[in-house]
Amino acid sequence: MRCVEVHPNEEMTVDEFKAWLRRYDSNRDGQISQDELKEALHGLRSWFPWWKARQVMKEVDSNHDGLINSPKEMEKLIHFAQQRLHLKIHDW
Repeated sequence: MRCVEVHPNEEMTVDEFKAWLRRYDSNRDGQISQDELKEALHGLRSWFPWWKARQVMKEVDSNHDGLINSPKEMEKLIHFAQQRLHLKIHDW
């Protein structure tokens, strides 16, 4: 697997987005917590990453366990990143 660098103005595939996000899975459990998501947003140099991470979790965490840990939640995260964070994520 190659290292994936994400810049908000560059395009990436869904797989590249997932690989980039895995870099922030600090405990390597295959799930993304709010704190890990905050660090990922900070890595994008996003304004108010703590607030955005909280907003993402409110919208994406379907079972309210504080983790993004299912394919459906990941799909919702990708949609959120495309719409609200303006990341250019494509299926190709």
